Amino acid sequence: MASPTDRMSPEERRAGASLASIFALRMLGLFLILPVFSVYAKTLPGGDNLALVGFALGAYGLTQAFFQIPYGIASDIFGRKQVIVVGLLIFALGSFVAAWAPDMTWIIVGRVLQGAGAISAAVTALAADLTREEHRTKVMAMIGSSIGLVFALSLVGAPILYGWIGMGGLFVMTGVLALAAIVLLFKAVPPAPPPHGHEKLPLRRVVFDPDLLRLNVGIFVLHMVQMAMFVVLPHALVSHGGLEAASHWKVYLPAVLVSFAIMVPAIIAAERKDKMRPIFLAAIGLLVIVQSGLLLFSGSLWLLALWLMLFFVAFNVLEATLPSLVSRTAPPAAKGAALGVYNTTQALGLFIGGAAGGYIAQHFGDNAVFAACTGLILIWLVVANSMNFPQRRPVAAATQTA
Repeated sequence: MASPTDRMSPEERRAGASLASIFALRMLGLFLILPVFSVYAKTLPGGDNLALVGFALGAYGLTQAFFQIPYGIASDIFGRKQVIVVGLLIFALGSFVAAWAPDMTWIIVGRVLQGAGAISAAVTALAADLTREEHRTKVMAMIGSSIGLVFALSLVGAPILYGWIGMGGLFVMTGVLALAAIVLLFKAVPPAPPPHGHEKLPLRRVVFDPDLLRLNVGIFVLHMVQMAMFVVLPHALVSHGGLEAASHWKVYLPAVLVSFAIMVPAIIAAERKDKMRPIFLAAIGLLVIVQSGLLLFSGSLWLLALWLMLFFVAFNVLEATLPSLVSRTAPPAAKGAALGVYNTTQALGLFIGGAAGGYIAQHFGDNAVFAACTGLILIWLVVANSMNFPQRRPVAAATQTA
């Protein structure tokens, strides 16, 4: 029978679930537009320029990159919840601006404001504050999994919602959900510890730590590939699959359901059976297969559905394990800084992936995007293979040092 220290307390479970929900609500602002934006953009002035469309998709990540570390430091000084509220309010404002936008320029302004609500580091720091060391990995995995879950559900739901309420309605909905997340923050998240001031730490120790650097390369590549492929993938579903944007859910829904059925056992094996290294590397390898398949074998709807399902499997596994590995690898005195750098590189990947995907598609064609993604993931696989994976700590030892 498991001892009490093997189990999360009710407060830890509540903190993990509620913070994952807040993270998920905010990520809807990015993911809901991915499946349909490139189709919708053609109805706006400037929307026929794929490079501009890609920049609009990635602009969110650009401002995220600038603000993640400052938000994390501010949460040390002023308190986690106060900083999260400010970020969600700015995000909501950007959503409403994008909903009103009459052209691509104002869409980009709205996306920039959305990205300025960069609360990821503050949320993960609050999660660390509210959980014991032996359970922190589980909570980080909950938050990471929420990103993959919202991404998958957004790809299923966005085409349907787009058909009902249009792109303006999607942006309004994301703004309202961000405001709802503020209510959830104060109603569901346990009380945060008082701000303790920012402890000065050598940031270079975090930035240039070899294993943290490998993880940061990973999250950069993962989100760069994600954004780049969804600049062109909706067009592939229309041209090769004969599906209008409002019908894309017919591909996304079964692919998502199958992928989660495969992903959950993989996550359990990685965490409970100390199989993190082989499962992590296998997920990266699966991404190589997916991008190569999209490049070479994507001429039918069935093939596109297969590659999408396999992409969701790999993406969700990696999205759940990467922040968990960062929290376990970072020095105890530098977890906040490490998470800030991690979220900054994630945001840079979002921005560069959208902008580069649009540029490559505009000048070299859709297949060039998949080829570039394949090369990037192969580089990541080599980098990750040389990483030292943290070992699972025995509960008794963790309890003694908690």
